[in-house]
Amino acid sequence: MSVSERRKALITGGARGIGRAVAEALASEGYDLYLTCHEQIGRLDSLAEELCKKYGIKCYCYAFSICDEEKVIAMYQDIPYLDILVNNAGISYIGLLTEMTYQQWREVIDTNLNACFLTCRYAVPQMVRRHCGKIINISSVWGNVGASMEVAYSASKGGLNALTRALAKELAPSNIQVNAIACGVIDTDMNKCFDEEEMNMLVQEIPADRLGRPEEVAALVVQLCTGNEYLTGQVITLDGGWT
Repeated sequence: MSVSERRKALITGGARGIGRAVAEALASEGYDLYLTCHEQIGRLDSLAEELCKKYGIKCYCYAFSICDEEKVIAMYQDIPYLDILVNNAGISYIGLLTEMTYQQWREVIDTNLNACFLTCRYAVPQMVRRHCGKIINISSVWGNVGASMEVAYSASKGGLNALTRALAKELAPSNIQVNAIACGVIDTDMNKCFDEEEMNMLVQEIPADRLGRPEEVAALVVQLCTGNEYLTGQVITLDGGWT
């Protein structure tokens, strides 16, 4: 397979945590990568250099708000085609709804849900033309059941789950699979807002008696990328038996 024909994957929020682990996993499978971040371009460039040397792939990095449609369009002009789209970029807000500003609400919804619309909007035509492709959305168990003090985050992930199911039906005739992974508590920077005591109490609630690892999410992403083409429209819970 020539370099121009190699499989290609776009991962949003690729600089750290789950996104970084997914980038490593797909690079190890031979995918050329397009990685985005908001501000951590130094970290992203360092990761790209590491993956290119280790796996002999090509890796392209972009730093911008994934909610910026003009920047998303410009990025897609660099991408000849996509085999895989992983919508991973996300932010959280912890606090009472009544103490949240409308701007904070919009930032969560924009990053976690509207950005997914944008990346899908411009990936889908490429995939339809080639009659293949996989879209994987990184969601949360709170999108399934909701969480007190995380109303905006829960709403955004619930919307992402609904988008996943609906878009899967829309694209199934074109042999494009759309699935989501509803993550439980994964050991990433997003959880650094909790102190040690709070984290210990949280772990006690999880039957697996530990946090999930980003690499475990990445392994499931790879399975969805390479596995059964009849599997689509699913929100798969990965939470150690928590919910």
